[in-house]
Amino acid sequence: MKKLLILGAGTAGTMVANRMRRLLEESEWHITIVDQDETHYYQPGFLFIPFGMYSKNDVVKPKRDFIPKGVEFIVAPLERIEPDKNRVQLGKDGRHLYYDFLVIATGTQTQPDQTPGLREHEWYKSIFDFYTLEGARALAKHLRTWQGGRMVVNIVENPIKCPVAPLEFTMLADWFFHEQGLRDRVELIYATPLPGAFTKPIASKHLGAILERKGVKVEPEFLIERVDPDAKKIVSYDEREIAYDLLVTIPLNMGNAVIARSDMGDELNYVAVDPYTFISPRYPNVFALGDAAALPTSKAGSVAHFAVDCFAENFLRYADGLEMLPTFDGHANCFIESGFGKGLLIDFNYETEPLPGMYPLPGVGPFALLQESEANHWGKLMFRWMYWNILLKGQELPLPARMTMAGKWKN
Repeated sequence: MKKLLILGAGTAGTMVANRMRRLLEESEWHITIVDQDETHYYQPGFLFIPFGMYSKNDVVKPKRDFIPKGVEFIVAPLERIEPDKNRVQLGKDGRHLYYDFLVIATGTQTQPDQTPGLREHEWYKSIFDFYTLEGARALAKHLRTWQGGRMVVNIVENPIKCPVAPLEFTMLADWFFHEQGLRDRVELIYATPLPGAFTKPIASKHLGAILERKGVKVEPEFLIERVDPDAKKIVSYDEREIAYDLLVTIPLNMGNAVIARSDMGDELNYVAVDPYTFISPRYPNVFALGDAAALPTSKAGSVAHFAVDCFAENFLRYADGLEMLPTFDGHANCFIESGFGKGLLIDFNYETEPLPGMYPLPGVGPFALLQESEANHWGKLMFRWMYWNILLKGQELPLPARMTMAGKWKN
């Protein structure tokens, strides 16, 4: 019997387990998924917690609820991957799991300790994050009594999970403080290592204009070197300083430490794979999917979904001895909350940046690309239901996994 081993029961790993269990003959394949945590987090929902829109119950469910029947689920930390021996060592009891094929889906995590001064005595006092459940809840509590001042939203470095989330947080903060009657007492600053509001020029122009209209000051190319929590300021490598009363940080994101211990990753612990097939260039039976993969696309749930769609049928070919086809094109789409009951949508891939237009039906939508609309806001909120009930369970959506130019306007 062949063995498929999946490391990580987050978004990508859970979708792969569900899809493969349906596609692979149970009498011929044993599928195992390993994760050190039994709790599944709907991470896009963390964004809404500081503003009282979601609670813990909206973003937390047991991982076992989404592991399909016939897949072995092992709860244990990972000690080391030994690809030369086709095995993985567990950290709890030191035992080894052997595999014929390995899918690494160990995700990415925030590492505030990597920035000097960031996680010192002001952590969760005047310095907060919203990329963890603990941080989002602490920030929600703080905002209930905060009376205004300078709020600085700072991205330490890219890549990060859901690269539009810091923009969304800033725009929702603008809405929230308006609702609280505090907006005239709050200065909003968006400090980013990018040259503009987003990675792609057209989207950056559109999003930058929205921030400007909302009275948000953008500090571009701000590469933070350290935080001075006593003086309440962040300092860049070129010695620029930004003072804050409230710092909302998006810390450095890094892949799982097991990747470093296994000598399988880059300096941020992401696994190099072919960008079109997810196969390792070093090990012909190893793949990496989701945030764990070193790919030139967004680390987002939509990318994981489209990736798994492309990977599933390709893996069946490969397991039968055929070459994998270059089917994945880096497709990503993201709803972007802009506050006041509106949102935007962007749709792009490796080659094509976000463009205006309509999605998914040309000329009809219902979602406008790079334009604020109420439909996009409701699309964002609807995504939580789709995530828990469709995407995690590996169900296919009636949307193409590869990006299409239909409905997009070149400009």
